[in-house]
Amino acid sequence: MPLTENGLNTLRAEFPALGQTLDGRPIAFFDGPGGTQVHASVVDAIARYYAEANSNAHGVFEFSRRTDATVAAARAAMASLVNAPSADEIVFGPSMTALTFNVSRAIGRTLEPGDEIVVTALDHDANVAPWIALEEQGAVIRRIDFDPADCTLDLDAMQAAIGPRTKLVAVGAASNAVGTVNDAVQIGGWAHDAGAWIYVDAVQYAPHGAIDVRAIDADFLVFSTYKLFGPHLGVLWGRRELLATLPAYKVIPADDAPPDKFETGTPNFEGMAGAAAAVEYLATVGRRFGEPPGTGAFRDEILRAFTAIETHERALTSHLIAGLQAIRGVRIYGITDPGRLRERVPVVSFTVDGVAPREVARRLGERAIFVWDGEFYAVHAIDRLGLTEDGGLVRIGINHYNTRGEVDRCLNAIAEMA
Repeated sequence: MPLTENGLNTLRAEFPALGQTLDGRPIAFFDGPGGTQVHASVVDAIARYYAEANSNAHGVFEFSRRTDATVAAARAAMASLVNAPSADEIVFGPSMTALTFNVSRAIGRTLEPGDEIVVTALDHDANVAPWIALEEQGAVIRRIDFDPADCTLDLDAMQAAIGPRTKLVAVGAASNAVGTVNDAVQIGGWAHDAGAWIYVDAVQYAPHGAIDVRAIDADFLVFSTYKLFGPHLGVLWGRRELLATLPAYKVIPADDAPPDKFETGTPNFEGMAGAAAAVEYLATVGRRFGEPPGTGAFRDEILRAFTAIETHERALTSHLIAGLQAIRGVRIYGITDPGRLRERVPVVSFTVDGVAPREVARRLGERAIFVWDGEFYAVHAIDRLGLTEDGGLVRIGINHYNTRGEVDRCLNAIAEMA
């Protein structure tokens, strides 16, 4: 059956946080772009790991073998999530930011002075700062602007910037500040035509749409499981031949083969158990709410889950944007055309005339409506929009566990303060 009200209530009951109240009011969680709520199966998986498998890896005793099995299951789950050719192409780390700095340093060791890296003004700084840092090694950074009118990348400038000296293009699958979905397939094609790699930040896209690294023809792709209903953990997928040949920074005893060579220190095994459970949860969404019924294959159920999720979230996004547009003094940044909602994820950011973003978020928070305010580490985008000195934006993030009633509560509260 589709993700109807009854089905949504069933799913919501499986998220412990969604039953919480604040001063007698149910909490509306619109803070997902900064981190989603966690499914109960994730909590159970982490607790079960601590109780039944807590040990370091690669030992010859039972708990260590269980830890090895936990890691293998987590890699396999992430490989299915992104349609990776091999689970050995999955690297775990403390965050997307940490993983990107690790990879940028490794790539930096292969660069020559004058080699070029392309970044965008629309990205989270975690996909900008690690590449700008390579200027110390002589890299030349090309920065691509976006159109402030609808917050879409200047693709003509992107194509023109990619040339024979380009070594890597860093781009977000979706903007965490204004929701824009970028054409990573087209950009990756331009990069490969020039002999360059493409590095895709899919953190903000991952909770809302199916990822297929083969269809994108990406070279690297990163995301965070704590924005995918799981624990705080970063995930990197990279082509195996690249992971194998890049010179990683690592301690001497560490394995020199991927993915271990990029996982510095003792990994977060309990987080991996929870991350695998989060992907398993998504598969159950596909099993229960995908149409028509699936084949039972794990990847197929994930795809069906995202079809149901996208349908539900797009309807709520349309309702939210229309409601905000009807409130005098509210300005939305990003794509608002109902016919173009496939070009954005359900991250809707706006300002209210005469009310600072922090104050809007505070007042909503007092009503048990949780939203973010500020620049969200998308510092270049907020600066380009001229909003840095004014406190940035108010950001509402919709996830599949949100309801139309919650959106209406939020709209009514904004209308009152506007």
